[in-house]
Amino acid sequence: CGQWLISCKVLPPNHRVTWDTAQVFDLAQTLRDGVLLCQLLNNLRSHSINLKEINLRPQMSQFLCLKNIRTFLSACCEIFGMKKSELFEAFDLFDVRDFGKVIETLSKLSRTPIALGTGIRPFPTEESVDDDDVYKSLPDLIDETGVDEDEELYDCVYGEDEGGEVYEDLMKDEAAQQPRYTENDIRSCCLAEIKQTEEKYTETLESIEKFFMVPLKRFLSASEFDTVFINIPDLVKIHRNLTQDINDSVVNKNDQNLYQIFINYKERLVIYGQYCSQVEIAISCLDNISKTKEDVKLKLEECSKRANNGKFTLRDLLVVPMQRVLKYHLLLQELVKHTTDPMEKANLKLALDAMKDLAQYVNEVKRDNETLREIRQFQLSIENLNHSLLQYGRPQGDGEIRITTLDKRARQDRHIFLFDLAVIVCKRRGDNYEMKEIIDLQKYKITNNPTTDKENKKWSYGFYLIHIQGQNGLEVYCKTKDLKKKWLEQFQMALSNIRPDYADTSFHEFKMHTFSRVTSCKVCQMLLRGTFYQGYLCSKCGAGAHKECLGRLDNCGRAN
Repeated sequence: CGQWLISCKVLPPNHRVTWDTAQVFDLAQTLRDGVLLCQLLNNLRSHSINLKEINLRPQMSQFLCLKNIRTFLSACCEIFGMKKSELFEAFDLFDVRDFGKVIETLSKLSRTPIALGTGIRPFPTEESVDDDDVYKSLPDLIDETGVDEDEELYDCVYGEDEGGEVYEDLMKDEAAQQPRYTENDIRSCCLAEIKQTEEKYTETLESIEKFFMVPLKRFLSASEFDTVFINIPDLVKIHRNLTQDINDSVVNKNDQNLYQIFINYKERLVIYGQYCSQVEIAISCLDNISKTKEDVKLKLEECSKRANNGKFTLRDLLVVPMQRVLKYHLLLQELVKHTTDPMEKANLKLALDAMKDLAQYVNEVKRDNETLREIRQFQLSIENLNHSLLQYGRPQGDGEIRITTLDKRARQDRHIFLFDLAVIVCKRRGDNYEMKEIIDLQKYKITNNPTTDKENKKWSYGFYLIHIQGQNGLEVYCKTKDLKKKWLEQFQMALSNIRPDYADTSFHEFKMHTFSRVTSCKVCQMLLRGTFYQGYLCSKCGAGAHKECLGRLDNCGRAN
């Protein structure tokens, strides 16, 4: 099975499943979160699964792992024509309840017409030995080890650099007129690249406006138009000005004020947060329009021909702004590296810091969009939940625990969703969950209970959630020692976000807060990043700050 997955380019050739010491457990752990299984189907047939619809880093979330596995199983039926009786169940893999059935399903998948059409040899090619004894020991091994977290493996699954090739193609110097620079002239080369790529990028934005926005206005509803083109007109205005300013600096001012230009533009360029947070919806809307409206589809093709001879579609071009905004700090990094004058170098480092801050802000917005999507998935799967989960901050993890009140009522099997501000306690109902209780973490503290660990058996590893005002608390039991350690870390992280060190220092009163406008930290002047619960707000003086900056504030401006 491992060799087949390598042939399908899901696992790298040197993956640990190929080692002499490899065991079935290694394969089970690798497949357990469902990510690679979804990628497998895409490798056998392109676009079998939209990778945007799966969760690529679900390690601390049982819910997200199971969702990925179920997405894989659905596609096996709908696209690969497999029967439900040929498929394993989601928990057969996640809990490795029946890993033999998982291998059997993959073997049958390898023999489907689509898989055979790739020319890859199916498996098993010979009678397998009876592995029942090996499979029986897997649940215990998995419990002790947890979900795999092989970062490099995921890098080969899903490149972050979507649209990178289009960007590079648009930015390259067609004329290739640059003479070969000596080592001493590399700095001039860096300046030329900043100037020329900004010009080309601005031309790309203008071509979106001229060749797509204007002609498509009468073909799209106002809502569709705004969704697809987001804030492109605002970007065009900013980059026309930025191009002018960069040209003036490089050509007329010997680039002496270039650093100041980037520092000044940082505030204007934060509108990329809005663009990057909505571009996925824009592309999805565009895809839907193309499928359902033949006249718009033909018009889009005509627009592409006029814009660039049909080389790039509007879909291609919409990803380019996301690429460009993440390139400024890289361009400046090269310039700093090849600048020798100490004063110029120091100034350019300030510009570099500004553009790094912008890139981190944009990346955090993108990550928050992923998080918001996960929260929406939780919301749809929990019955009896009559209000938004967004009010509880970021998810810290979810999974099965056993819970009892401190007056020692019977332990109950529960699935919990842990957020920064609350624990949503649920009972599992098939693939969904029924909400039983919401624990407001602002009223609790956490205490270890090492005495239960000595029992050294499943579901005996406990810790306490103690009510700050002395009301009845709860005891939480975890399946294994390793899971207890992970849950304690996640709960402690949540409580540290609610009550961070120095929250009340210098007469301030800081609490986690969602800032509706782009805000800079009062201490370090860097941006508060993301789209919700970006940092901490003082309820007295209105200052915003990063968690890590709270201990460095001056006295509160409105101290009582």
